[in-house]
Amino acid sequence: MFCALIMAGGKGTRFWPKSTEEMPKQFLKLIDERTMIQLTYDRLLKTIPAERIFVVAGERYKELVKEQLASLPERNIIIEPEGRNTAPCILLACSYIKQIYEDATIAVLPSDHAIKNGEEFCDILNTAKDYVENKNKQAIVTIGITPNRPETGYGYIKFEKKDGEVIKVERFVEKPNLETAKEYLSQGGYLWNAGMFIFDAGNMLNELEQNYSSYEILNNLPKIESSNYKEQLDKLYPKCESISIDYAVMEKSKNIYVIPGDFGWDDIGTWNSLERYKEKDESDNILNGNIKNYNSKNNIIYAGDKKVILLDAENIFCIDTDEVLVIGNKDSISKVHELRTIEK
Repeated sequence: MFCALIMAGGKGTRFWPKSTEEMPKQFLKLIDERTMIQLTYDRLLKTIPAERIFVVAGERYKELVKEQLASLPERNIIIEPEGRNTAPCILLACSYIKQIYEDATIAVLPSDHAIKNGEEFCDILNTAKDYVENKNKQAIVTIGITPNRPETGYGYIKFEKKDGEVIKVERFVEKPNLETAKEYLSQGGYLWNAGMFIFDAGNMLNELEQNYSSYEILNNLPKIESSNYKEQLDKLYPKCESISIDYAVMEKSKNIYVIPGDFGWDDIGTWNSLERYKEKDESDNILNGNIKNYNSKNNIIYAGDKKVILLDAENIFCIDTDEVLVIGNKDSISKVHELRTIEK
């Protein structure tokens, strides 16, 4: 049974001041009239019904998930007592989903990535699902993004000689410096690691049992229908080692495969990334809100409720929220998130 797990526990700190702990990036309308998590959910509904889409998030975000994904069954919201990175999160979710769908194949996906070609993306998801279910139950299939620039902000996947749609992964590579990223691009054989995985739930639990030190902690949880499930989860989950699924499983397993994808993906990780995704006006401005422009160019403006007038402005950014207004040189927009801790 093909299921999806949307990971919605991130705090989106790099999109401060719009993104806050109370209203993180995945619940914001950054690139569309729908929020990032709504866009992810809408995309999945084209190939997976709502009853087989699950969302994992912290308790504080449960009501936001219910509000923004109204058709999602409440049972399908998996509560993570606290953030402990992706390995315990995926262990928790696999155990939870497997109690509902014993034969689940799960696609694990971030809640806040942008994808232009949703149809092609869904085709790749189904190719991965068919491979896992019909050809190799032990396979963990990741989706790698065909690079179009020497990017230093992503990890990479080095794959073996291409032979068909599903390719054996040689190794995962940490975020490179610019010179190394250029080498990867010119050499070929490397893909961006987008953090998307498709696997048989039982197989992933086996991999975690072998490779994750805290497996037994959560393995002792009562059934999800039990009256003391939440109490025990709240007690046991904080004891789990905080480690990513990449370190816990992906870099150790001998059964990792990749499908290359080129469907207009972007992780929208920083304010800079909007320039790759948001449409600019004739003067190279990205304008979001009620904004009047007079002879201004090459700006990024995210306005609040009030009307904003730009006059002879060039190469600036302006981010307006109820709590703070941040204005600066556009060349420094990547450093905005550093102000978050200073301004607390």
